[in-house]
Amino acid sequence: MAIYGTALLSICLLIGLATGRYIGFLCGLNSDIGGVGIAMLLLLGCCGYLQRSGRLKPPTESGILFWGSIYVPIVVAMAACQDVSKAAQGGLIAILAGGLTVLACFFLVGLLVRLGDDPEIAVVERRKDGDVGS
Repeated sequence: MAIYGTALLSICLLIGLATGRYIGFLCGLNSDIGGVGIAMLLLLGCCGYLQRSGRLKPPTESGILFWGSIYVPIVVAMAACQDVSKAAQGGLIAILAGGLTVLACFFLVGLLVRLGDDPEIAVVERRKDGDVGS
């Protein structure tokens, strides 16, 4: 059922936010540090575990996919707005670090796409799967 996917997503979010707040507390800050990221990693880990064990039924999986497709872009956009406004207040070094990170990601995505199209890698993958043809 889609509701089980929602429940799993909610549990992961609550645990992630609590963990992020605790990490913030340990660092001496009154804020959440990485709570949403922790929640996403928990959700990925839980889904992977449930799929491997055969306990993730298709309706539950569709619920997770549905809410995950809505949830992730909204949270990322909210976090990005917060981070940009804080960085603008934080000074030039914060803006420079963010800009360099974005540029590095743009170049790495292009590199990874080119590596994914490498015929040598495709041949090795086909041999692992037992497909020797072509």
